[in-house]
Formats: sequence, C-alpha cells, structure tokens
Amino acid sequence: MVTIIDASGLLLGRMASIVAKRSLDGEEIAIVNAEKVIVSGNRARVLGHYDQKRKRGSREGGPFFPRRPDHIVKRTIRGMLPYKRERGAAAFKNIKVYVGVPYELAGQETESLETAHIDRLSSSQYVTLAAISTYLGAKF
Repeated sequence: MVTIIDASGLLLGRMASIVAKRSLDGEEIAIVNAEKVIVSGNRARVLGHYDQKRKRGSREGGPFFPRRPDHIVKRTIRGMLPYKRERGAAAFKNIKVYVGVPYELAGQETESLETAHIDRLSSSQYVTLAAISTYLGAKF
C-alpha cells in the first residue's frame, strides 16, 4: 500500500529526511503538492543559493540541478539516501513526487507530517518551491 503525504507547508529538509528514513524501511511513498513545499530563510538568499546551484552545473558540465519543484524534492531526498548502493536504489524507486494531486491519487486519504511543519515563520522568512522554480525559469 502506498502512503500519500501532502507536502503543503512542510519544510523541505525535514520532510526529505523523514521520507528517506521511511523509504529505507521499505515503505512506498507518494508526495503530492510538491510546489507548496517551503524552504526556510531570507528570500533573496534562498533564490541566490538555488540560482548558483543551477549555474554551477551548466557552466562546468555538471552536476546538473533540476528546476521543477517535484524534481527538486526528489533530488533532495536522493541526497539523504545511499542511492549508489542496492538498498538505497531500491528505497529511491519507492518514492514518487507529484506537482498537485494526480487523478489516480485524488480522493484518497493523505498524511501530514507534523514534525516537518513550520512553526512561526513570518512571510519573509521562507520561500515556496513554486517561487524558486519560477525564478529559475521552470515551466510546470
């Protein structure tokens, strides 16, 4: 059975570490609403950081960094898994990430990770992945 996690309002790093650990335990996970994931920090600093990651990969011939929110979430989770080993590769295959809610998962019960929610951040202290992707020029 697939566990569906609604990523709306969740911090990227906290959510990724929880999902990586549960995936290593053999759980199949689908993450919906990836564009609503939050990256904490000053808006200008966060956008500059992701812009630098994109430019570094294209200028040097790699490693490339994704633009789309679902790919950014999956890449972040991959960084928390031993994906070059058999166990990590199997865990990584058990994770699916979607922008919005796909038709086949609509209407099913979703889980929200309480430990990954933001506490009390003002609107200037976080950026959504949708804003980061738009800034990087992604079309999703």
